[in-house]
Amino acid sequence: MKDAYAEFLKNAEEFIFAENTPEKSDIIFVPGNGYPQMAECAAQLFREGMAEWILPSGKYSVVNGEFSGVLEKSDIYNKEYETEWEFLKEVLIKNGVPEEKILREDQATFTYENAIYSRQITDQMGLEIKKAILCCKSYHSRRCLMYYQILYPETQFYVVPVVADGIARENWRESEEGIDVVTGELSRIVKQFSLMLER
Repeated sequence: MKDAYAEFLKNAEEFIFAENTPEKSDIIFVPGNGYPQMAECAAQLFREGMAEWILPSGKYSVVNGEFSGVLEKSDIYNKEYETEWEFLKEVLIKNGVPEEKILREDQATFTYENAIYSRQITDQMGLEIKKAILCCKSYHSRRCLMYYQILYPETQFYVVPVVADGIARENWRESEEGIDVVTGELSRIVKQFSLMLER
């Protein structure tokens, strides 16, 4: 029984914490959030020449109805931001990304909309996205990837997860919060994608 449970945890971990070694791509996607680390990671990849464009996406959480504020490093990113996009743009610029290389999507209020509206933006610009890097929170990586794959079915994605709030592949089993977060992701994937497939 113990071995079976350990195997289940290992499989869940491998599934939820999607990760790839990035390759040079057409664009870097950053789904909306209040943490700067994902955009900082995207900026570093951009500076390394890994993509020509960055598309941060997000208005604010549909749950809160407004941008809930900067969740870390508020001493550095200390302006009043109306949207997640505005905040992420500031992070990118402060980390060396030219403003003209940052695309704008500031309407999405949840992860699936991040993907939907990002596709609309790249289509409007006539961009062919053959390869893309996805910078997202570590335990959101599988769900983010699945949503973006729906909207970009022909695109090769490279997931570069970032640990923003202390919950990582290496330690999620060590805290009740980590276990709740990962099992919550499993539940959301099952529920949300089953509903989408029924449509």
